[in-house]
Amino acid sequence: MLERATKTIRTAGLLLAAYFLLNIVLRIALPHSLELDEAEQSSFSQYLLAGYGPQPPFYNWMQYAIVSVAGMSMGALVVPKNILLFLCYLFYGLAGREALKDQALAAVAMLALITLPQVSYMAQQDLTHTTALLFASSLFLYGFFRTLDRPDTGGYLLLGLATGIGLISKYNFALMPVVALIAILPDAEWRRRVLDWRLLIAIAVALVIVLPHAIWLRNNLAFASSDTLVKMAAGSEPAGTLRIGKGLLAFVVAIIAFAALPVAVFAAAFRRDLFRAFSAGNRWTRLMERMMLASLAGIALIVLFTGSTMVRERWLDPFLLVLPIYFLAKMQAAGLDLSGGLRRFRPVVPVLMACVLVALGFRVVGAGLIGTYSRPNVPMAGFAREMTRQAEPALIVASDTYVGGNMRLQFPDVPVVIPDFPVPGIPAYASADGPVLIAWRGKKTATAADAVMPERFSSALTAAGITPQEVGSLSLPYYFGRQGDNFLLGYAWARPRNR
Repeated sequence: MLERATKTIRTAGLLLAAYFLLNIVLRIALPHSLELDEAEQSSFSQYLLAGYGPQPPFYNWMQYAIVSVAGMSMGALVVPKNILLFLCYLFYGLAGREALKDQALAAVAMLALITLPQVSYMAQQDLTHTTALLFASSLFLYGFFRTLDRPDTGGYLLLGLATGIGLISKYNFALMPVVALIAILPDAEWRRRVLDWRLLIAIAVALVIVLPHAIWLRNNLAFASSDTLVKMAAGSEPAGTLRIGKGLLAFVVAIIAFAALPVAVFAAAFRRDLFRAFSAGNRWTRLMERMMLASLAGIALIVLFTGSTMVRERWLDPFLLVLPIYFLAKMQAAGLDLSGGLRRFRPVVPVLMACVLVALGFRVVGAGLIGTYSRPNVPMAGFAREMTRQAEPALIVASDTYVGGNMRLQFPDVPVVIPDFPVPGIPAYASADGPVLIAWRGKKTATAADAVMPERFSSALTAAGITPQEVGSLSLPYYFGRQGDNFLLGYAWARPRNR
């Protein structure tokens, strides 16, 4: 059965479709309390904006469109994400077909993405903008490889579409077209693709997609870059050789962490063949080597320029995504008989799929055993039920996107606002035609009697003319938690100005 599933991209796609369907069923079966990125999408889906903050808006635009049609629900958050991940695998397989010229090897490459933890596990656990980046990167690889192999208008259109989507998915994607250009320069035939007039079509398509956000970004650059700069900040390390060394060490560790599992899996499956193939190559393997080296050199320069001492593995997603195709292309170029290695590799795929599903489920249902709680363990449905026993809110004011997104899921027909988003102040408060519910997170170590409203949130309410009344707090046990382990939420009620 596994051999049949890896014969073509179509059969491998059916296996992946079943796998992602199981992921959807699992997430919907788990408690409907949102992860951090899920909550952000739930909250931001109320607005169609050119920019939402530190992250580009592609995923937000997609989520807004879906919620506008289907309404807010757990399915509206989970299904689109899994479709994007499925398309990531699909376009990756198509890119592999262009480079490998072999349906079976392309299908194996497509399924081999499961060996990249950033793709298989981390993206499923929470990440939304990274999911969009993975999709755009796979689409770019397909469009790029197709254009190199057989340049046509369709290939250039795909290239422009992928570039535009990538640039408004994650800002680090901007390096991808640059390294692609650098990688084809040594090849005389491929250099001509840059001079093809149809490249103008690709550029035009990318510009049309990027333009609304680019206009917004021009006036909000500091706001958009603030989160990234904070994450890359060097902390208290003084400038100098020590900081540079720590930054480069973090960069090397990130590369190792990203590549360790796929290297281990391919080495275990193909054994000596993988290492024997390192001396072989063709124009496709050399292209991929230049792409990876150019991108890693670019990231190293960014680390040095910014003085960062922290590099996250997921920052490498678009640049090292090509690894499974590269490994297979190297062994193919060596002319090796891969039948034994493929026979050993195939069972790894369903095992890793099962491991991902078990890990995603156990981190929630087994939280009481391990003593570490994830956000789906927070009893948001219970909080919503308890807070609104005496009244239904006409408006909810939340302290942050996490609380706001969860409240929007629990009350999909009630507007939820957050101070300073999408504009300064809380303008919806003035037009509320009923009770206003105010909610905020309490400190983890506090008791129900200590649910003090955060100072920044309190100041925002005061500036908006909101005077909280009936201030209270709730401390409820985690889903699947240990006895006595509770989560705290503070809340208050207020009356609108016109009442």
